[in-house]
Amino acid sequence: MKKYAYAWITLGFFLISFVLHWFFGWKAFADEAAQHSQVPQLSEYLVQMSRDTFENWQSEFLQLLWQVVGLAYFLYVGSPSSKENDDRMEVKIDALLRAVGGNRAEELISRIDHEFERHTGHTPHAHGSDVAMNAGKELQRS
Repeated sequence: MKKYAYAWITLGFFLISFVLHWFFGWKAFADEAAQHSQVPQLSEYLVQMSRDTFENWQSEFLQLLWQVVGLAYFLYVGSPSSKENDDRMEVKIDALLRAVGGNRAEELISRIDHEFERHTGHTPHAHGSDVAMNAGKELQRS
């Protein structure tokens, strides 16, 4: 539950704003009908509010949702430009671990990779390349 606190708070804000939008929309609809000496009709209100809600979602909510969720998703799955710095940094850290860790470095790197889902998570761009696998090994021989 704690992991998703942001999502729950956002959902709460959404539901509160949605209910208030429809409540105040009904008040305005009923006032307008009263000004014309008419009885407000629920079916007319539902059509009008559905139209207004969809217009609002189309212009604001869906656009923002796509920008935030789409960007986060494509960064996570890894567009070519989103992972370059991570892979480079990881190879450098692996090289440092091999340089100072000696014989235990490969075991430590494997344990870290396993613990942080490096083998079962998203596929890194160059983690299994020869450069990455041998980074720092030549420093051990010096």
